[in-house]
Amino acid sequence: MSKQQKILFFLLLVAFTSIAAYDKNKGSVAVPSYWPAPILSIPSNDHQATIYLGRVLFYDPILSRNRSVSCSSCHSSYNAFAHSDHALSHGIDNLIGTRNAPALMNLGWQSSFMTDGSITNLDLQALTPIQNPKEMDSNMDTVIQRLQHTSAYAKLFAAAYNDTVISQQKVLHAIAQFLLTLISSQSKYDSVIQNQATFTLQENNGYVLFKKNCVSCHTEPLFTNYTFQNIGLPVDTSLRDYGRYSITHLSSDSFKFKVPTLRNIAYTFPYMHDGRFKKLSDVVKHYASGIHQSTTLAPALKQSVVLSANERVDLVAFLLTLSDRSFLFNEKYGFPRGFFFPSASNR
Repeated sequence: MSKQQKILFFLLLVAFTSIAAYDKNKGSVAVPSYWPAPILSIPSNDHQATIYLGRVLFYDPILSRNRSVSCSSCHSSYNAFAHSDHALSHGIDNLIGTRNAPALMNLGWQSSFMTDGSITNLDLQALTPIQNPKEMDSNMDTVIQRLQHTSAYAKLFAAAYNDTVISQQKVLHAIAQFLLTLISSQSKYDSVIQNQATFTLQENNGYVLFKKNCVSCHTEPLFTNYTFQNIGLPVDTSLRDYGRYSITHLSSDSFKFKVPTLRNIAYTFPYMHDGRFKKLSDVVKHYASGIHQSTTLAPALKQSVVLSANERVDLVAFLLTLSDRSFLFNEKYGFPRGFFFPSASNR
């Protein structure tokens, strides 16, 4: 057996072993009975090979022009698939984007994606960062050509789609299937709702305050209503981001951005579409005393949220109960350690 054949055999063996190992962990997170039905179909156990392919693609920098950036570069599993080290996303050649990377979870309950709702089909979502010159700066023709010349992927596509043909549709579909499995539903809050745990006095006080002041937009149990709202942020004069308006060109949508989920909020800092706030206490302070009045301001915010210093602490204490460590540190969502990523020089 030649050296080249041995390398090919090794790659295929590792790919097969990875799929087999992943298949042993069948069973996605069950959707709690008190949740609404998802809008999109959550992949079943029969789609594990497709999910695994999507997971590998999500972590593979082969998608970017110079093979330096992957989806996970801006969406870290340890940060609830957001980022934490800078306000705005950083892409290829360390270029700085225009928005904070949103957390990725519970996507099956959404009808639109991106902070401004510019994408309405999850299967198309990955196209935007792949083609964006400040993110991956690549194109699907290049991506497909590279995948075709990476022998390990032939095995993965065959397992997922019963043939080795690699196409744009399959690549994007596989990534979307993986994203749909990112379900976070096992926080302390969820245990309390299911009578398996109880809030502390401080957490309960915060919960009462939350239901009084926040629930109209951050609706339980997903902690968002997925609408677009102007929450009274003064305009960043350098970014001049008009939010939803840039998509609809309706003046009524000026400065409106999608309401983010508060699940795992302790891990998704910095906050807001431009990452201007580093701490939860800064966010609470904004709603209490930093609202910028404008014609499109959310009706619920026409009056500031009045909270004492102790109440602000209590509210943050409740928000911390939305952390889901079983989601954040789930090996099925993390870097696929069983898969061998060939070096850039070999592909």
